[in-house]
Amino acid sequence: MHQLYSSGSPYEPIIGFSRAVRVGNAIYVSGTGPIGTDGKTAGVGDPSAQARRCWEIILGAIESLGGRVEDVVRVRTYLTRASDWEAVGLVQGAIFGEVRPAATMVVAGGLIDPDWFVEIEAEAVVEAL
Repeated sequence: MHQLYSSGSPYEPIIGFSRAVRVGNAIYVSGTGPIGTDGKTAGVGDPSAQARRCWEIILGAIESLGGRVEDVVRVRTYLTRASDWEAVGLVQGAIFGEVRPAATMVVAGGLIDPDWFVEIEAEAVVEAL
């Protein structure tokens, strides 16, 4: 089984990727920036708001492909400013309190949109259909 999920990001058709892909019982969610429903950056200037928006998109993709927050096993977070680690980390901690997936947080030189402070990717393992 190979399922694709699109979040409607304007970058998906340009770059040629899916927001998420499910293969068997694994779900892989692409790097997800804080894109609002209007296609513009959500939470400009606010790393917490940007992280919350990233997680809304990511968890929506996982749920659409049959997963749950409890199925997330791996998270990678990319920050443009090291000083945002706590604000972004607190958002993640509120979501994954007891789940506690493996996680990495990296400070990158920049992201695709200069207004983005954070981009997040995730992997989940769910029961096979």
